[in-house]
Order: sequence, then structure tokens, then C-alpha cells
Amino acid sequence: MQAVSLSADTARYARCIAASKRIRWDIDRDVIRDRTFDLSHKFLPDGLSLADELPFLSAAERRFVSQVQGRTYANMFGLVERFVSAKVVELTQAHSFGDQVALEALVRFTDEELKHQELFRRIEQLAAQGMPAGYTFGADANAVAAFVLSKCTWAVLALTCHVELLSQAHYRGSIGTAPDLSDLFKDVFLYHWREESQHANLDELEWLREDARMCRTSRDAAIDDLIALVGAVDEILQAQATADAHYVMRVIRGTPDAPRAAEVEAVVLKAYRWTYIVSGMLEPRFSKLLGGMVDAGQMARIEAAMGPLMYAMPAAGVPIPAMAA
Repeated sequence: MQAVSLSADTARYARCIAASKRIRWDIDRDVIRDRTFDLSHKFLPDGLSLADELPFLSAAERRFVSQVQGRTYANMFGLVERFVSAKVVELTQAHSFGDQVALEALVRFTDEELKHQELFRRIEQLAAQGMPAGYTFGADANAVAAFVLSKCTWAVLALTCHVELLSQAHYRGSIGTAPDLSDLFKDVFLYHWREESQHANLDELEWLREDARMCRTSRDAAIDDLIALVGAVDEILQAQATADAHYVMRVIRGTPDAPRAAEVEAVVLKAYRWTYIVSGMLEPRFSKLLGGMVDAGQMARIEAAMGPLMYAMPAAGVPIPAMAA
């Protein structure tokens, strides 16, 4: 039988399928393995939690801050994957009577995102078993998904690609190499990273495919949508930073308005803006993709919208080159 020659894009979809089959994992058998969280270890490294910027807290208190932020980190990814899976289901329709390799890749993508949502629900349950009562995650996943999906496909794919790529950078350059992290927490994001690395490739393919259909006017409108989405993410981060800081202070000081509570909240918000927005905007692959789609004026609009958030970087410097290696 003569070999079928695949287009460059179809070949990339095919490679994602092959990787998906090779690295497939199970929540109980491979990730959790009957374990619970060891609270003598951090969840997030300092490069993401910025807990080292709270020197007035003890080492044990800073460790607790990282655990609270790690709990929120898992919940944030569960939140994002609600709208990502819904969007990918929508994207499959464009391939239903076309490229069946692309269709299979996106169906696998959706299946894996649904599995990740279940994983993060399980992680929240395990965290709740071991940590003090009182933690809340305020964002409603369905309401957030409805808002995100009300925006144009280009903007939704831009946000999705941004999140997928920052998750890769966080694991490779920070979580995966950091000492003294919870083994269970580390494994959650090891296995998450393995599948998300293929999702990032699919995001890129679909985003470029959508961009090829855009004119300058429609792209201007899409940039408005992207700026609105980033603003909505920041609203979620502000609310969660307040909730998490209050929880931390109530646990370690007995009251949410204890002395220096405002400093704790400011660092938590800075960490969240760095983790979920700024680190992704500075990730080299994402910035190259975005820069290749927009003109100088459009990029200036994006940079102006991002300007108030760009203070949110680690005090010790920005470890993006290592994160993106």
C-alpha cells in the first residue's frame, strides 16, 4: 500500500495523537496512588508563591502560604479547563467532515481536559482533608466559562494558549525542579504537564488556523475581547487573593485583620498576577505567536492594557529563560 502523504498541519495533529496514546495516565493508578498531602512540605515553590517576600512570617507560616496558594493553583486550572473543554468540543465541528486526524486529536484533547477537571476536584478534596477549615475558592466555573465563551474564538484561543504555555513553563522551570515540595503535588503537575504539552501544540494550531481567517478589523475586535478576558481573570485573582490572605491570617494569627495582613494580601495578589497573567505574557513561545499575529498598533494596545499588571514579578528577577527552556 502506498504511504499517504500528510500535510504539515495534519502531521502535527498526528504527532499529538501518538503522544497522547504513549503518555496516557490514570488518576488513581499513576497520580494519587492512595496518598494524602504531607503538610510538612511546600506545595508551590517560592518562584510562584513569592512567599519569600514575606520575611516577617516564620518558615512554617510561609510554607502554609505556599500550600494555600497551591490549593488555589489546582482550583484555577480546574476552572480554566471547564471553558477549554467546552471550546474544544466546539472546534471539533470544523473538522467533522474534514481532517479526521485533527478531529481525533481534538477529541482526545477534550477527553484529557475532562480527566484533568476530575483530578483537580480530587486534589481539592484531599487538601480539604488535611488543611484547616475555612478555605474558599470563590469563582464559579460555569459562570466563568459562559463569560469566556461569549467572546470570539480568536480571543478564547489566545487565552487558552497563554494558560497552556504558562503551565508548561511553571512545571519545567519551577515546580519540577524545586526542592522540598510535596511529592503528591509535584506528581499532579508532572502528569498534568505531560498531557498539557500536547494541548499547547493543538492550541497553537487552532489559534493560527483561526487567525488566518481574520482581517485587521476583526482582529481589532478580537483584541478588545482578549483584553476583556485578561481583565476578568484579574478580577478573579483579586477576589481570590483577598479570600486566601484572610484564610492565611485567620489560621496563623487568629483573625483576618491581624497586623501586616495588608502586606500578606498584597504579596498574594502580586503572586497570582505573576503566576496566571504576567508569566504567560512573557513566555517566549506565546509572545512570539502573539507578535506574529498582530501589528505594532495592536500590540501597543495589548501592552497598554497589561501595563498596570507588569509590576507583578519576583523580587529576585524574572526566571523566564529557565522556565521556557
